[in-house]
Amino acid sequence: MADSADKSRSSQKAIGASIPRSELTRLMSGKGRYVDDIKLPRMLHLAYVRSPHPHARIISIRIDEALGAPGVEAVLTGDDLNPMCKPLVGVALHRPGHRSPPQSLLATERAVWQGQPVVAVVALTRAEAEDAAEQVTIQWDPLRAVTHPLDALDKSKPVVHPELGDNLAFDFTINKGDTDKAFAEAAFVVEDQFRFERQLAMTLEPRGLIADFNPGDGSLTVIHSHQSPFQMQDVFSQHLGIAEHKVKVLAPDIGGGFGMKLNLYAEELAVAAASMRLGRPVKYCADRLESFLADAHARDHVLTGRMAVSSAGDITAMEVEDFGAVGAYGMPLRFNVAEGMMAITMSGAPYNFSDYKARTRSLYVNKNLVGMYRGVGMPFACVLTEVLADRAARAVGMDPVEFRRRNYRPRGSYPCVTPGGQKLETVSFHECLDKLVKLIDYDELRKEQQALRQEGIYRGIGIATFVEQTAYGPPYYGPSGARISTQDGCNLRLEPSGVLRCVTSITDQGQGTLTGIAQIIADSVGVPYADVGVMAGDSSISPYGGGAWASRGMAIGGEAALGAGRKLRANILDLAAAITQTSVEQLDITGGQVVNTKTGMAVISLADVAKVGYFRQDTLPADFDVQLSVSHSFAANAQMCYLANGVQASYVEVDVESGFIKLLGQWAVDDCGRIINPLLVDEQVRGGIAQGIGAVLFEECMYSPEGYLQNGTLVDYLVPMAGDLPDIFVEHVETPETATELGAKGVGEAGLIGAMGAVWVSVNDALVPFETVITHQPFSPERILDAISRSPGALNTGH
Repeated sequence: MADSADKSRSSQKAIGASIPRSELTRLMSGKGRYVDDIKLPRMLHLAYVRSPHPHARIISIRIDEALGAPGVEAVLTGDDLNPMCKPLVGVALHRPGHRSPPQSLLATERAVWQGQPVVAVVALTRAEAEDAAEQVTIQWDPLRAVTHPLDALDKSKPVVHPELGDNLAFDFTINKGDTDKAFAEAAFVVEDQFRFERQLAMTLEPRGLIADFNPGDGSLTVIHSHQSPFQMQDVFSQHLGIAEHKVKVLAPDIGGGFGMKLNLYAEELAVAAASMRLGRPVKYCADRLESFLADAHARDHVLTGRMAVSSAGDITAMEVEDFGAVGAYGMPLRFNVAEGMMAITMSGAPYNFSDYKARTRSLYVNKNLVGMYRGVGMPFACVLTEVLADRAARAVGMDPVEFRRRNYRPRGSYPCVTPGGQKLETVSFHECLDKLVKLIDYDELRKEQQALRQEGIYRGIGIATFVEQTAYGPPYYGPSGARISTQDGCNLRLEPSGVLRCVTSITDQGQGTLTGIAQIIADSVGVPYADVGVMAGDSSISPYGGGAWASRGMAIGGEAALGAGRKLRANILDLAAAITQTSVEQLDITGGQVVNTKTGMAVISLADVAKVGYFRQDTLPADFDVQLSVSHSFAANAQMCYLANGVQASYVEVDVESGFIKLLGQWAVDDCGRIINPLLVDEQVRGGIAQGIGAVLFEECMYSPEGYLQNGTLVDYLVPMAGDLPDIFVEHVETPETATELGAKGVGEAGLIGAMGAVWVSVNDALVPFETVITHQPFSPERILDAISRSPGALNTGH
């Protein structure tokens, strides 16, 4: 699967330009085996030979021609690298019955998905490694594959891991109240089956890392395109047997993550193992073609949902059944059963009913592993709930907005726990819906829709209420056995010149999180924003933390920054009081100056305070303790997660002759708690909306029935372009989180969750005159025309 030298050279840029100069000096390339003049080992480049088959037995591997190819330093198989690494096991200990076989770095006896790495070729350049990879000869015995979630339990289909006996990875059921009675007594029952196809994160830059093992002191430095350097520091230490204090992970700007760069990849551990074996720095970057097969996938579910409704329009019960194809193994640490679990625990969350039954089954198939991706399983819950709510409203003869308003939990009912187990407390469904209705001028939009239908123009309005889990606390990952930190920390110090330097455990993939951290510190200490410098992404110097995932930057990292800022402020004022022989109560910090609280006049500058604190302690009382460097960490110890919420609206036009969909407008009213930087929050919502639109209308990993990916290029895999997107209007309701002082919740996934629901509902609303529905994503022109051509009431199962 080698690519051209030109593509190789461009892919080498993927790590970014923010690598420390000391690391670049060590890893810089030159001629021959060593860097010119300084005799440091020259960095090597790794390329993989991957399985071309979704399921095949490996008969033999011949590497002799590749070993003799120009520039090749090593050709490594599973026999070389697998013994160096503890196998990866993706089992959540707190989920009884969850099972997964161990996963090795490289396939040896069998390959179980198309794209699984089998051989690693290491050479002086990427182009030479790719050329030599084409000279590796593997004899394959192709085997039958299982590819669809509804086929995985069929006893006539192959079992991905025969030692397990079948393809069931996990089975979980929720049963609250008496759903049988509720459905039997319901005036109306609406039901649909929903097909969510596989898709990719499609980050701007692909995955990549440079692993540099130093045989002299046994240390490992990894420059890694990853969202959590601390997670990977622990992984490299635990699985490769290196003392943790000798492992350093640097995560510079990485060009987007979206959860995909949070997952644990065996092939990335193999790069570090190759560096250990060869004693030289080794670099690997996935090119765009590899990313289609090797990046963790998302979705691939079939869900069936039912909703019972009274004659008055009250939801009385829901049932949900989910089948999810999680790939060939359990995802280590970031368990791929999470999509199904979120689907069934979040369904119906905004609405007031008590009878609920749900079941999720995670199934092994001969495809790449499903991993974390923006929203995880929450979009499933939003789509299923909101499509059924719209259908129920029509069955009752009620306006969809009024149906939702009627069925929201009463404002005075919080805190409460939903049938799926979500604790609702600081949510604002009514407020968000009321604001949205005014924002879109809902009544006029409905009038326009009806008038245009008389002219043969079919437009749809979709309203979607959503709940977003954010900022998971220790109760979420702790019982699972996963070594994942849910805390984050902040080191903060006053420099001798009077400015502040912060090192945070939060990382930033483009969200602007570090800007928000700097704002919190500036405000909490009392200095100008320009006087705060923020560093991140180095596991060896920052406080231990989780990094970037689950919309936690401000909610957790911001809370830690607030605590550090307040500590440093108090210490500065104590020192200033000692220097000026003034009571602390008479001093404050404003604009980088210590001022008198009564007069507002400057008393002493922070630079002068720091000068004494660092260089003239001899002028202070002998027992005075100068502390101008502080550290503060925060974890939401008692919280499973925080819950943000919102409502989105979508307005679309469906061309019933061609099947094309035109997006006319998208609106979002979001409640993410206290907003630190409105511009950053708005753009997070807009970015998520763009991905949500892509999921519903464009994106799909198309597999043949035999398990071969059919559209593994950007020519064939569609993503939304700028011209495909409508104007996106974002407004907010602020309901601060009461469990923290900052009050922030999180917003990173809200845009995608709500957009998928709103667009899905709006397209079906446009099709109401045809008495048909579409529930197979993405909504391609072919699927739209197929839905229109079906007889009234028929359902698209997507299978």
